[in-house]
Amino acid sequence: MAGQFPFRPRPQVQGNNQQQNPQQRDQRGRRPQQENPNRINDEITAPMVRVVGENVEPNLVLPIKEAIRLADEMELDLIEISPKAEPPVCRIADYQKFLYQQKKKAKEIKAKQVKVVIKEIRFGPQTDDHDYNFKLKHAENFLKEGAKVKAYVFFRGRSIVFKEQGEILLLRFANDLEEFARVELMPKLDGKKMNMILAPKSKK
Repeated sequence: MAGQFPFRPRPQVQGNNQQQNPQQRDQRGRRPQQENPNRINDEITAPMVRVVGENVEPNLVLPIKEAIRLADEMELDLIEISPKAEPPVCRIADYQKFLYQQKKKAKEIKAKQVKVVIKEIRFGPQTDDHDYNFKLKHAENFLKEGAKVKAYVFFRGRSIVFKEQGEILLLRFANDLEEFARVELMPKLDGKKMNMILAPKSKK
């Protein structure tokens, strides 16, 4: 069967299964790094694979030699993309183009990730109105900038007896910021601190 479908020579590509010779080093004395995150072509060890890609019929499962032959006929590579699947899933594509698209996709996902910033506002259990209003204004600005606000009351020494007063203060704080924030964590005592977390309301 194999004689009927001769394979054209394929370039040697260093992959995950190729053993590194510890004696082989570059000019600076460092070992060469493995470049490819996927096994491709003859590096794939599974006897049967599920083949996907453009111009490939759906749910196509082939012996590995037949899958490589199909990729070879298209002058493309067979790339193992899901090695733990049963059977492993392989895509027929140009490997260099595949790597470029994967890196581009990862970069786009990273760019879309929003870094969560948390600003802290500290109160005492008997904070006066002037200090309260000053911190309220700061919290409002933080929320408008898209940051979360962690407001907490710190109980020093015996002031822990005023924990109910601290909870009332935090709830008042949340109520005064209702236009800009939603409560993500209700006032909760943790050691000498009573914490509350406010998240900015999504812009409509």
